[in-house]
Amino acid sequence: MSKYLIRVARMFNGTAWSGPSALYMENGRITKVADINDTDTDTDGPELIDFGPDVCALPGLIDTHVHLAFDASADPVTTLAKVDDDELLEQMRRAASSALFAGITAVRDLGDRSYLAVALGREFDQHPDQGPHIVSAGPPLTPFGGHCHFFGGETEGTEALRTAVRERHEHGCGVVKIMLSGGNMTPGSKPPYASQYTMDDLRTVVEEAHRLGLPVAAHVHGNEAIVEAIEAGVDTLEHVTFLTPEGSDPNDEVLAAIAGNNVFASLTLGTDPNVPFTPPAALAAQIGRILEGHRALHVRGARIVVGTDAGIGPFKPHNVLPHAVAQLLQLGFSSEEALAAVTAHAAEASGLGERKGRLRAGSDADLLVVNGDPARDASALLDVAGVFRAGVRVR
Repeated sequence: MSKYLIRVARMFNGTAWSGPSALYMENGRITKVADINDTDTDTDGPELIDFGPDVCALPGLIDTHVHLAFDASADPVTTLAKVDDDELLEQMRRAASSALFAGITAVRDLGDRSYLAVALGREFDQHPDQGPHIVSAGPPLTPFGGHCHFFGGETEGTEALRTAVRERHEHGCGVVKIMLSGGNMTPGSKPPYASQYTMDDLRTVVEEAHRLGLPVAAHVHGNEAIVEAIEAGVDTLEHVTFLTPEGSDPNDEVLAAIAGNNVFASLTLGTDPNVPFTPPAALAAQIGRILEGHRALHVRGARIVVGTDAGIGPFKPHNVLPHAVAQLLQLGFSSEEALAAVTAHAAEASGLGERKGRLRAGSDADLLVVNGDPARDASALLDVAGVFRAGVRVR
């Protein structure tokens, strides 16, 4: 595997900024990070890449919520139903490749069919230049006819839920996804503000998953589901739109529950500015209030990461995560906080904190290099100069 010595004008290491820096990479790992003036002379001859006077290195970005099985078309559910698993796997390869090319070196896939994302992740482990590291949930748990039942994860009853969690563990999933509340993409399921499972059901899933060493990601649009998920001990809250029958209500009780517990709020941000944003009408009317709630979570010190929900529509392509950073800045995040949310903190939320999300000795050599200074202009993240995944140069 290649050895590289990379020189950059500035660096964000996952938590903080520094000036001109040198990074050494070998055998898929970062072996040393130093001031550019402390560059060693290495007789083994690493390949030197000097990216020039106006570039920034960052850890590869991490999207905590994607659906590689969705093709970002106007009706991805219908498209999904029309393709067999072989066609779907090829579609997922293309989606994953577009993410990696944008500098997204790891994703959590929180809902697929037939455990295809697990298989794809193993494929990419052997060929890291082809796609990001994938943490897969497999088919998400949902009641019969429940939200996203078309992925094949319909499960009800205590023993069936335990068995389903064990099945995901046996298949090699890295997280268990439960559709705790209803959603917007499944006609006939419960509305997004309503819970689909009982507290006993939820506790069964969390206890069995944690017994097996798996975290639990809970799809939660409704305030009721958010509070239930926290009480049951889930690890990440997905979407967090504070919905009630009357609309979005980010009230003090719910905000305090999220900020006061060791749980990550995976906020659904990031849209392609060149494509019309067309969320469901019921949700579109509440976006202002939802964002107020997200801003309040940040003020209260909640643990926030970004899961784009990539794939659910044309405005959510699989390379959309860099656009989310500008939205975090609009919510009051500093540049350090915004970038940490898509690097170091996202790695921790995805169970990858020991390996990814930081530029430091021992971390995986997942690296994004961009032209310009993202501390001053978030759009610099879109001007990619280089991408490395597991020490392999992708672009």
